[in-house]
Amino acid sequence: MTARLIAGAAVVGAVALFPLAAGNYPVKLLQEILVWGIFAMSLDLLMGYAGMVSFGHSAFFGVGGYVAALALAQRPGLLAALVLPALAAGLAAVVIGFFSIRVSGVYFIMLTLAFSQMFHAYTFQVSWLGAEDGLVGIPRPHVPGWDVTSLRGFHGYLLTLVVLTALVLRQVVRSPFGHVLQGIHENEGRMEALGYAVDRYKLVAFVIAGVIAGVAGSLYVQFTGSITPDAFFWTTSGEALLMVIIGGTGTLGGALLGSAAFILLQSLVSTYTERWMLILGVTFILFVLFAPGGVVGVLRGRVGLRA
Repeated sequence: MTARLIAGAAVVGAVALFPLAAGNYPVKLLQEILVWGIFAMSLDLLMGYAGMVSFGHSAFFGVGGYVAALALAQRPGLLAALVLPALAAGLAAVVIGFFSIRVSGVYFIMLTLAFSQMFHAYTFQVSWLGAEDGLVGIPRPHVPGWDVTSLRGFHGYLLTLVVLTALVLRQVVRSPFGHVLQGIHENEGRMEALGYAVDRYKLVAFVIAGVIAGVAGSLYVQFTGSITPDAFFWTTSGEALLMVIIGGTGTLGGALLGSAAFILLQSLVSTYTERWMLILGVTFILFVLFAPGGVVGVLRGRVGLRA
């Protein structure tokens, strides 16, 4: 336990000091990893712990992003940057989850996908959301005593939120609630026979994951200064899914490692070839075939790491 805490603190310290030793592009690449890491962790709560594979998780990412874009354009504070996007995404998760948790397997996947595509179709057409061009020129929030408009200030802001998100999710998965979720993942019928309200637990997990995905969407808007209907598209969920699987499902640290591996590989390969998606696909297949536990599974096998 102590060794893991020391290792975690060392990683956080290294990430915090990274802007002092690197140029703008590497720092921005790391910031992109942090944003997607939050999104991947939220999806991992559903996949790795509750056993719900969702291709519509981008719905909450997009809702958080669009709400943040609209709110920050009016009053750029923390309420607009974090609170309102989280509430909007949570509300969307309650509605979508109410219907989605009633089915399982491929039906769950397709139903969540249908909801996200509905959001995509709507934002693609309506002019007040910028239609296919989306919303641009979104300012970053005003944080008292903290200049998040600067590269280093925004880096510290992002890292703080990543750490807080990881700590919250860690408490969730290690709580009795989290243990029930894992039991549902292993054998849903048995948990029902034991008297647990399985649908209620799944809905709560769905909402928690949706709220965190909404925060990730808001941070993405703050990072890029824009949002388009692509935020709702199924490929956004697919990329997060790849990150979770590459890193290792059921491990919050794996979601962060997976996001780093995916974005770094994407950045590196795309500079050499236009067929970078093909190489990413091959990499994904190799992980599924030879390292089903992801990066964390490989590290556990070699050095006894636990994430």
